Amino acid sequence: APARCVGFLRTFAGVKILVIRFSSIGDIVLTSPVLRCLKQQVKGVEVHFLTKAAFAPLVRHSPYVTKVHTVQDDLGEVIGALKRERFDLVIDLHHNLRSWRVKRALGAPSHSFSKLNIEKWWMVNFKRDRLPRVHIVDRYMATVAHLGVRNDGAGLELHVPDEHAVAPADLPSTHRNGYIAFCIGAAHFTKRLPPHRLIELAHLLPGAM
Repeated sequence: APARCVGFLRTFAGVKILVIRFSSIGDIVLTSPVLRCLKQQVKGVEVHFLTKAAFAPLVRHSPYVTKVHTVQDDLGEVIGALKRERFDLVIDLHHNLRSWRVKRALGAPSHSFSKLNIEKWWMVNFKRDRLPRVHIVDRYMATVAHLGVRNDGAGLELHVPDEHAVAPADLPSTHRNGYIAFCIGAAHFTKRLPPHRLIELAHLLPGAM
């Protein structure tokens, strides 16, 4: 099926691909290279994105996404709408029970992100680090490698609509020559850097006092 799918994608325009990533903020931003590279490297592709409603603004303004589909509490409500889209391929960047339900319902060829659950289990329970030294963006990109799509190295993107943009002249004078921002929050406590580590990181940055 993957080989036939590759040939189909390279031959016909108007192909629809559904990318799934339900949450959360950082993880969805990390999918942005996949969206960009798919759109720029697969001729005529139409990229759709499925996520939780709360995170839709993160991809709604992307020039590489044709349509954002959202899920609230009931996954069944969105599955009917997804079926009507008749997707040719599903790229599952979440890989959990809910994304499996979507793939099963759509019946389209799919490729899924490897969450390395066994390696994580070894790390948590036995402190044995068997995780590959591969950036998560490149692990995401591996799900579209069979299409001939490669990481362009252009980094992450977050597209802000014009009405929310801030003009450089409106920034405080201390911020006009460039600045680095930290997002110090996280939904789970174990994903938050403690204050002393944040301070250490700040002192390592170029120009730190």
